[in-house]
Amino acid sequence: MSQVALRPVEVGDLDAIFEQMRDPESVRMAAFTPEDPNDRSAFDAHMAKVMSSSENRLRAIIRDSRLVGTIASYVSEGATEVTYWIDRTCWGQGIATRALRLLLEEISVRPIRARAASDNAGSLRVLQKAGFHPIGTEVSFAPDGPPRSRRPFSSCLEHLDRKSPKEARRCNGCPAATSSLTTSPRHGCTPPDHAPLAVKAVVPNRTV
Repeated sequence: MSQVALRPVEVGDLDAIFEQMRDPESVRMAAFTPEDPNDRSAFDAHMAKVMSSSENRLRAIIRDSRLVGTIASYVSEGATEVTYWIDRTCWGQGIATRALRLLLEEISVRPIRARAASDNAGSLRVLQKAGFHPIGTEVSFAPDGPPRSRRPFSSCLEHLDRKSPKEARRCNGCPAATSSLTTSPRHGCTPPDHAPLAVKAVVPNRTV
């Protein structure tokens, strides 16, 4: 079995990360993306903020010495969230599952939240396998095709400490916590400017 490891993102990684994050199919699957994924200047400016923020934990995902994606945690409205982006050539190989498990071992704070497009079954499966539970939905911001209001909605999930009661909590502005991942949306949550670009996961509807 191939080895998956995490390390801090370095400046030398940015060329590869930029290419991964502007892949059209990856952008289509993401719940949140920049306005123009092909704008390198905007990407570099954003990554400079991400890498300089003390609230972020940005990691390169390495499989057998190759950078195959990124994973990170950041703080939004007082809550810690996780995000990841996997190179499309590596989809369906269990990389996101293993990388998320490694990142959760690094982070002691709970609860941790995550978001994924509601039609991104693979990413939702990764999160649920890691112990995340659905708490609501929101309007997505992926800028593909028809008006954004038609984009599949983004599901909010939360990971609680093992010792905490398994009660559903509420994401600020999201509909009431629910066991369903298809609740009607009421708002759109915009990640803070210092948050990593991939909010949320990019894994297709296949075995992960």
